[in-house]
Amino acid sequence: MSREALVLGAGMVGVSCALSLQARGLKVTLIDRREPGGETSFGNAGVISRSSILPLNNPSLWKSLPRYLGNRHAAIRYRPGHLLRHPGWIARFLAEARPSRSPPRIAALDSLTRQALALHRRWMSEAGIAHRLRETGFLKLWRGAAGPELAKAEQIWFADRGIRTEAVDRQGLSALEPDLNPIFSAGLLHQDSASVDWPQAVVQAYAGLFAARGGLIARETIAGLAREGSGWSVATPAGRRRADIAVVALGPWSADLLAPLGLYVPLGVERGYHRHYRSRDGRRLARPIHDVEAGYMLAPMEHGLRLTSGVELAHRDAADDHAQIDQVLPRAREAFALSQAIDDATWRGARPTLPDSLPMIGEAPRNPGLWLAFGHQHVGFSTGPVTGEVLAALICGETPVAAPAPFAPARYLR
Repeated sequence: MSREALVLGAGMVGVSCALSLQARGLKVTLIDRREPGGETSFGNAGVISRSSILPLNNPSLWKSLPRYLGNRHAAIRYRPGHLLRHPGWIARFLAEARPSRSPPRIAALDSLTRQALALHRRWMSEAGIAHRLRETGFLKLWRGAAGPELAKAEQIWFADRGIRTEAVDRQGLSALEPDLNPIFSAGLLHQDSASVDWPQAVVQAYAGLFAARGGLIARETIAGLAREGSGWSVATPAGRRRADIAVVALGPWSADLLAPLGLYVPLGVERGYHRHYRSRDGRRLARPIHDVEAGYMLAPMEHGLRLTSGVELAHRDAADDHAQIDQVLPRAREAFALSQAIDDATWRGARPTLPDSLPMIGEAPRNPGLWLAFGHQHVGFSTGPVTGEVLAALICGETPVAAPAPFAPARYLR
């Protein structure tokens, strides 16, 4: 009889874990209160990023910190009360920005992102949604006079790590994106990255593939997780579900479920917002753009252009504060001909973040059969399939596609 698994959380990471376990012969039930891709995986810029290997808390953060402390910068905002209530987490997060801590974390993230696009490409083909993938890269853009120098320096840095990018001048930008207003001095085209035209649709297609192959998707609220004999059980309004193993992939809600088990995870969140806009006069973008100085991304989507804000450090469930996205809207309109908003809604989500900016992927200490897959910060959409493959390989005694040691839960849990 095949082993059974419960995967808790139907975002990109959870759905990927379910698919990878299913491919190895496990009978898998995927549980979430929302439809697949309905929470954090819904709101990103849709980039499958090969180059997202430098954590936010890298040594350059110290130089930028004075600009952020005024709490008016579009890239990072914070709620003072939230920081005061969590000084230990902030101290650990900043400690990871030491120069000695960067190389191993960059190498760990590189091991995840280098395989992301190939896996997405394969799964999209199997799910029948290859048309949603745009292999046009994404553009990082600078407005100031230092742009060409900064773009060239980053190109060299990425090249040293085997990542293809191209420094682009004003003329080159006009050739790549003719409808972009000519306000940028330079750009960096991330050639080894890609993007999709609707992130939730991709997660839903992967979930559909899982279901078509015999997987069960249960849309139920998870009320608790408990050890039961040699396996695990999950309490839901429909009753208890039992299996040999359980995988917690609930993103920013993961720590809440684990605390009653005595597993206290230092999980923070980086909140973000997005809105959708129409373009004027039929203008278009061929790829997502990141306006560095203005602190936003603008990504072409199936339902308009998605404007995303920077990082907000606040409690996961705190009331919305639209100051950041309101701040970047006029700057985005300087760059591109945005028309009216498509609807009145402003989406808000929370990226789960551990102090070292690396996810947890592995078995929980002292809890055999309980596996963890969360804390992906900004790269969960990109690296969900790789995470699923790593986790499933560990569960099944195979050699994983990425070395698991940097992501081991034991680095924070005892």
